[in-house]
Amino acid sequence: MTTRDKAFEKACKDHGLDPAAPLVVGGNYLPLAQDGKTVYLAGQIPKVGDKVIVTGKLGNPLTVPQGQIGARICVLRGLIALHQHLGSLDKIKSVLKLNVYIQCTTDFTLHSEVADGASDLLVSILGPAGAAPRLSVGCAQLPKNAAIELDFIVNTV
Repeated sequence: MTTRDKAFEKACKDHGLDPAAPLVVGGNYLPLAQDGKTVYLAGQIPKVGDKVIVTGKLGNPLTVPQGQIGARICVLRGLIALHQHLGSLDKIKSVLKLNVYIQCTTDFTLHSEVADGASDLLVSILGPAGAAPRLSVGCAQLPKNAAIELDFIVNTV
């Protein structure tokens, strides 16, 4: 097992996720699609098993650290889909784009700090390949009252 895969499995365990369990999608869509060497992931919410565990709005009642936990779980769910599809995270050449959507109050302005939870975890697992251009934006609502939803695009070898 590679260092990336070990780091990934440890992070999954630390967040209560099973990297071997199939990800159940919440509608009529695919968890990911590959076009050549590019893989597009569907949006991921902070779901462990069948429960969304970080819900509500950042700013009230949720704090930035709570949002970062949600962002990490979302990233791990995306990496689970990639690991199951590719067989190893070593097949990821780079993360091309990360989009982070944050359900928040109208006066919340720490979007980037919440998104750092996702970015930091991607880099800790994938190394420099995990650093990516990023969008972080606030919104009024997300599916299932999730505090965070994110998606990302990767380039494979």
